[in-house]
Amino acid sequence: MKSLEQEATRQELLARIDSITDDAKPRWGKFTARAMLDHIARASEMAAAELAVAPKKLPLRYFPLKQLVLYVLPFPKGAPTAPELLTDSPRPLDDSKSALRRLITDFNPKATDHPAFGTMSPHAWSVLVYRHVDHHLRQFGA
Repeated sequence: MKSLEQEATRQELLARIDSITDDAKPRWGKFTARAMLDHIARASEMAAAELAVAPKKLPLRYFPLKQLVLYVLPFPKGAPTAPELLTDSPRPLDDSKSALRRLITDFNPKATDHPAFGTMSPHAWSVLVYRHVDHHLRQFGA
């Protein structure tokens, strides 16, 4: 399974991020390219404990649902997200790309809580962030 623990996977994501342009159109959803990159940068900042997100009491915190969503099931298109990970005025494209490059290159998660999934190991964070970024890059054909 791919994760940010693997250098080759990190490099693959960085190249895909670089391929996104401001005029890229989504295959699904309402994000613009800028809003999508800003969203995954904010989500990666949350994973790196640089952005606080309010916890939610959801069944996703518990076995086996947590493991199914983290490791097996495809990410749903249009799933709800924490308001802290969205903005009406996304950063400029290059700023979001720079933030993502730094977060992916330096990714070193700790065993901390995710607002929906609860306590997560560093490995779980590495898988989740990879899968989340991959999901949104595929949204824009990257």
